[in-house]
Amino acid sequence: MKLWEKKGHDSLNDLVEKFNVGKDYIYDSKLAVYDVKGTIAHVKMLNKIGILNDEEAIKVLSELEFLNKKFEKEPPTLKIEDEDIHTYIENYLVSRLGDLGKKIHTGRSRNDQVLTALRLYEKDKLSKIIESIDNLLKELISLSKKLKENKVPLIGYTHSRQAMPMTASFWVESLIEAIEDSRNIIRNSYNTIDKNPLGSAAGYGFPLNLDRDYTRELLGFNGILVNSLYAQNTRGKYESLIVDSLSYLIGDIVRFVNDIIFLSSSEVGFLKLSSSVTTGSSIMPHKKNPDVFEIIRAKSKTFFTYSLELKNITFSLTSGYSRDLQETKYLVMDAIEEAHEIIDVFKVSISGIEFAPDRVLKVMDKSIFSVDVAIEIMKKYNLSFRDAYRVVGEIIIELTNTSIDELLKKYESMPLEREVVEWFSKDAKELFHYFISKRTQEGYPRF
Repeated sequence: MKLWEKKGHDSLNDLVEKFNVGKDYIYDSKLAVYDVKGTIAHVKMLNKIGILNDEEAIKVLSELEFLNKKFEKEPPTLKIEDEDIHTYIENYLVSRLGDLGKKIHTGRSRNDQVLTALRLYEKDKLSKIIESIDNLLKELISLSKKLKENKVPLIGYTHSRQAMPMTASFWVESLIEAIEDSRNIIRNSYNTIDKNPLGSAAGYGFPLNLDRDYTRELLGFNGILVNSLYAQNTRGKYESLIVDSLSYLIGDIVRFVNDIIFLSSSEVGFLKLSSSVTTGSSIMPHKKNPDVFEIIRAKSKTFFTYSLELKNITFSLTSGYSRDLQETKYLVMDAIEEAHEIIDVFKVSISGIEFAPDRVLKVMDKSIFSVDVAIEIMKKYNLSFRDAYRVVGEIIIELTNTSIDELLKKYESMPLEREVVEWFSKDAKELFHYFISKRTQEGYPRF
């Protein structure tokens, strides 16, 4: 029986019912445990304020604890006619306890009921995501240390062109710091949503003195959404906040994924991908495709649309609950699960990356040391940086069509210019290790 059914109401058209229910009967199975927890807190509160006596509360709580254990092992399979998990649980209690089961909805609307279940779900999932982020960071920190110990070179790019020397560990460290920042943003979103909506009912209070602080304590919320109308207005807003916070992390990962795809291409070859993270071609026997990284990249594009969809639905409404908000549940749950999957898959996939330092040094254009050479002559010859910049830049242009030996001969009597040419006569490996070893500033590429 539907919670809103009453005498005099015509039977709902089957097509309309299916359309109205939407995907609730599918998604709500994932909310079952959280809805039971919210109902347990509500029943204890009803007992505390005298709506349920001790004997009634014990009977109801016994059934709810049974459901809690059952759903933790296996979520329920709902049908369209169940509408949602709230109806399913209340119908179960009525079937087991008769009229006593009908009392549990006192002081509660499905509006604050689903909001409570959602917030418990979101808190739980965000906590698990933060754990996965911590594990990812451990993996990246370990990789960075190994690369630093082995002094693995890499090339820094701007405008997709070789720009300046960097180390492989420095590249990984940039992702570590980015993820640490994004983790803080996610923690902030967790702290913002950590408020109890239970007791806000349909958004306009209830003619009973519900103890909302008591349910807050029972459910482990840090605070209370005090204004009951605003409690309902947070639906969609908080979900958008969660997805926005996760999108920064996904963005960090995807930028690194783009690097991996580029740096592991045959033409670049700075990275090699092991067979454990690549797939083959059905027609080309030689192929090792970075599918996992490409799929992460594609999923990120759809992920970024969740936030826009949430905002479009939420902020086009007037105050109070509207059924439009049903759609926000699917969006935030999909986003949370996809973000978690991307984090875990990325962590596994980076273990399949191998570095090719010899290839890096072979491809390295020695002009990427132009700034280092300019600083050397600036200090030695007491030049301004701009003058040193021009001297080095002009000689690099000459080197594009003139040999080192010819330039050494040309500048034989010009010590400043000759010294610049001598710097570029050294091999890339020598230049790389010399200049990187001189960098001691924290946050720069260094050994």
